[in-house]
Amino acid sequence: YIMLNKPKGFVSATQDIKHATVLDLITHPEKGDLHIAGRLDLNTTGLLLLTNDGSWSRKISLPQTKLAKTYEVFLSKPLNSQYIAAFQEGIYFAYENITTQPAHLEILSEYTARLSLIEGKYHQVKRMFGFFQNQVLALHRVSVGHLVLDGLGLGASRLLTAKEVESL
Repeated sequence: YIMLNKPKGFVSATQDIKHATVLDLITHPEKGDLHIAGRLDLNTTGLLLLTNDGSWSRKISLPQTKLAKTYEVFLSKPLNSQYIAAFQEGIYFAYENITTQPAHLEILSEYTARLSLIEGKYHQVKRMFGFFQNQVLALHRVSVGHLVLDGLGLGASRLLTAKEVESL
């Protein structure tokens, strides 16, 4: 069970012919047996979990577990209270004919927010802000459940403690 602070430009995959992968950042001797539990896209930074325990990774990835993933979001246009209400209600994605689960949005400044959600649909955060024609300039996952990056440098990784594994 490994926590990684994923930098921009690394793909959340075990192999890729175009880009460096997050496994390239890990020095663990059994890194070839790891898979990613909850991916981040190429340009998203932050907390990424890797494991060789399939049932654990499924448990933390499924929306039914209601495990919050929290992000810091940096936007191109100012935020307002309409965002908070829309995110709390869920946002409709016409392409899939689905509405997102309610999400908690906290406006930190005119152009930054903290967003907590319990699901992870394809580019969901970017698409939710896209509903308001507001481009996400940077996205950083700060926590998964009670796990927080807390001082882990960009590109660095560490093993999770037994208590941290159990907390999820």
